[in-house]
Amino acid sequence: MAPTVKLNNGKVMPVIGIGTWQSAPGEVGEALKYAIEIGYRHIDGAAVYQNEPEVGAALKAKLDDGTVKREELFVTSKLWNTKHRPELVVPACKKTLADLKLDYLDLYLVHWPFAFKEGDDYFPKGEDGSIITTDIDYLDTWKQMEECVRLGLTKSIGVSNFNSKQLARLLEVAKIKPVTNQIECHAYLNQKKLIQFCKERDIVITAYSPLANPSMKMPEGEVPLMQNPKMKELADKYGKSIAQVLLRYLIQIGTVPIPKSVHKERIKENLNVFDFELNAEDLAYIDTFNKNYRVCAFNETKAAIHYPFYEEF
Repeated sequence: MAPTVKLNNGKVMPVIGIGTWQSAPGEVGEALKYAIEIGYRHIDGAAVYQNEPEVGAALKAKLDDGTVKREELFVTSKLWNTKHRPELVVPACKKTLADLKLDYLDLYLVHWPFAFKEGDDYFPKGEDGSIITTDIDYLDTWKQMEECVRLGLTKSIGVSNFNSKQLARLLEVAKIKPVTNQIECHAYLNQKKLIQFCKERDIVITAYSPLANPSMKMPEGEVPLMQNPKMKELADKYGKSIAQVLLRYLIQIGTVPIPKSVHKERIKENLNVFDFELNAEDLAYIDTFNKNYRVCAFNETKAAIHYPFYEEF
């Protein structure tokens, strides 16, 4: 069982979770059942992953067979960009709860700071192929995220993919403070400035794509993070896998990583990161790997008024 971190509202979140993004139909449910059986309690999902009914069926199976109690789980979902219009927020949360077969979420996030045209299409596109965005202000969306808390639909709320300026702007008006900012974070994009910014404001960083992405297009002469020979040397030194060292690094720099896998051996391996510590010298060494490489730049949305990655951090 993973240790927990205390959120700014007094709730606790396990410091490692399992992600459900890009899991094929028929795979994510079995992966989640196994993960819960071996000790995972933090489940990260989102409406746009289009697998919440399968995730919900897996959660129900493990709750019904007594493997885990609802209060022992920490379940996260996210409001998609087509649902930013204030009157759509609460219904979207209720739809997610119905799909997950749950009475409440532990954490509900604004998935991105920008909004898309409303409708059933998750990625509405114009004739030129570009995604159709709208100018809905995430501050207006946030008021209804707060309503989700007041209605008991979720215990906590937070954001995802927000930069420091967007977070600061939100904090000026929020009646309920975000407990987390879920961002891409790995050794090639260590986000040290944003981590420090959030730490100073008592906001926990959740790290998605914590191992970067093996399919990530690398600049010429560069190798994917999981194939980096320098990481292999470090892993051998600690008698661990590269993935375990990378996850341990993220935990020690103050984030909550949520690696995704549907393979039992990797799911088990990713949880087994609490029996060793990286020394200060090796932490600093991994810091030098930072290249500001981004797996999820979401370049198709650069025209959006609230696109987050133009800022420094």
